[in-house]
Parts: sequence; C-alpha cells; structure tokens
Amino acid sequence: MIPNVSRKRPTIRDVAREAGVSYATVSRVLNGRDWVSPEAVRAVRDAIARTGYTTNQHARSLATGRSGSIAFLLTEPQHLLFEDPNFSVLLRGVARALSDRELTLILMIASTPEERSRTIAYLNGGHVDGVLLVSPHSGDPLLQQLVQAQVPIVACGRVLGLEEMMSSVSADDRAGARSAVEHLIAAGRRRIATITGPLDTSGGVDRLAGYTDALMAHGLPVDQSLIVHGDWARETGAAGMRTLLDRCPDVDAVFAASDAIAAATLPVLRDAGRSVPGDVRVVGFDDSGLAATTDPPLSTVRQPLERISEEMVRLLVDVINGRTPLSITVPTSLVLRASSPA
Repeated sequence: MIPNVSRKRPTIRDVAREAGVSYATVSRVLNGRDWVSPEAVRAVRDAIARTGYTTNQHARSLATGRSGSIAFLLTEPQHLLFEDPNFSVLLRGVARALSDRELTLILMIASTPEERSRTIAYLNGGHVDGVLLVSPHSGDPLLQQLVQAQVPIVACGRVLGLEEMMSSVSADDRAGARSAVEHLIAAGRRRIATITGPLDTSGGVDRLAGYTDALMAHGLPVDQSLIVHGDWARETGAAGMRTLLDRCPDVDAVFAASDAIAAATLPVLRDAGRSVPGDVRVVGFDDSGLAATTDPPLSTVRQPLERISEEMVRLLVDVINGRTPLSITVPTSLVLRASSPA
C-alpha cells in the first residue's frame, strides 16, 4: 500500500515567494491596507490562486485580536431588506468588498427592542471588528449604545446629531434633490409638490432642503400644502399622492424622496384621471432597479450605491486599522425617463 502523505498547507511565506514580494506586502494585502501598489496586489492575488492559500482565521484572530468579521446592521424592519431595492444593492456591494479583503459578513437586523438588545450584547462580546450601519434614525437610543460599545462604525448617510462621532458615506442628497426640482421648473411646472422621506434621517432632511433650495432660487413660494411627510415605504407614496390631490388639485409635478414613493404615486394619478407626464410630472430618487420598470418609467436622481458600499468598507477598514475617522459625500446625477422627459 502507498502511504497517505498529506500535502503541507501553503503559508503566507509561500505566497510571498510565488508573488516575488515581501512577507509584509502579502500581509498588507490580506488585511486590506491601502499602501500597496496595484501591481503588487495583483501579484499577491494571482499567487494565492496558484498556491491554494487560504487564511487560517483562528490563527489570525489569536495573533491580531480580531475576529475577521464585519456586521451589516440594518435598523429598519426586516421586510424592507427585501422590499427596498436600495438595501439589497448595498448588501451585495458590501459583501463583494468584504470578500475581496477576506472578511466575513454578518447580517444583523435591529428593529425591535429584543433584536436591539441581542445586537448590543453581540457587539460588546467582541464578535465583530466593525459595523456598517444602514438607515440610522436620529434619536434612536440604539445609536448611543453603539457609540458606547466602542466598536468602529461607518454609517450609510450622516447620523444626525452624531456627525462628529461616526464616520459616514453619503450621496449628495441635497444637490440631487435640487437638480430634480430645477428640471421640473425648467419644464414649466410651478405647482411642484414633494413627498418626503423620514425627517429623522439625513436623506429625508437633505432631500427636502434641496427641494426648497430650488424653489427659492427661482422665486417660487415654498407652499406647505404641497409638502407631505412620510417614510421610505411605498404606502407613503400612495397616501401622500391622495392627500396632495385633495389639498391641491392644481398640482402639476411631484418630487418624491425615493423611487418606491414615486412609483406608488403613478396608479393614484392614473385613477384620478391625471396623465403622467402630461398633467403631472413625477421624479423619484435613487435610480433603483424599480425606476425603469414602472409605467411610465421614472425619471430619478441616481445615487451610486455600488460606490457607496465600496467606500463604506474602505473607510471601516481604515478606522479598524487606526486611521482617523472621516466622512465622504459622493455626487448624484439626474436620470431622465418618460415620467418627466427632457
């Protein structure tokens, strides 16, 4: 019989020798540090593929005191993870960026008191190295508990009231909303309504501010009867549109704070005998997958969620590695479709 000789597991030194770089360079690539040239990163990744090297997470954790895991923490109800396309796009982008850095993604939802209690206990137990916080609402007691847990955090969107304490990556919501309303004004619309997002989030506050900026810049009044407050859910759009038609039958345009809200206005307008875009133009926000599938397809403000997710992971790895926390704002762009054409 031929004895069973087990093959020795490849080490970082094997990868370094195969790639023609130093041990330290391989270590920096594996830990996601950014002071490595693109050529060296490619060489290390090719060498990993050729050697079959895999990280020994247990050994790494013992050596570094880190878990190698990152929490994607959603503070909205669980059903929105599947109903709101933005969350799924963010989750997919984060998963890809973490995988590139050999970090494990842990999905956590904290919308009920029980879930929040379990979340804080888990984070205090040192089971993750950092948190990617999605859809934070100001005034939520969970936010102070997260700060007290002293775990590195990067939020998607500014955390109102805690901007100096939490890093964030945000779309330029205010400028995006302003461009949408300016487009409606340029199309000759003057009775422009808005259905807002929640005003305890930076997105809700900044998109409303952009709406008022555009009106005031063009000498149009900010008519409170044309403003309906809501949240990110589709139901907000339908209820808000009905309210606007009751209050202001002469409304000729709607800027909605999300594509989900905007999509829900369309059947209400249709049932009321209002054509889109003839009688009422509609513009949303996000450029989610939903926007191109509505009837008519939605004009909208595109926020680059893929880039936002990548920047969130990059910033969080920087904070974990001891770099100074900071916040980033990424630009938006207006995408015109049939609900409000050029």
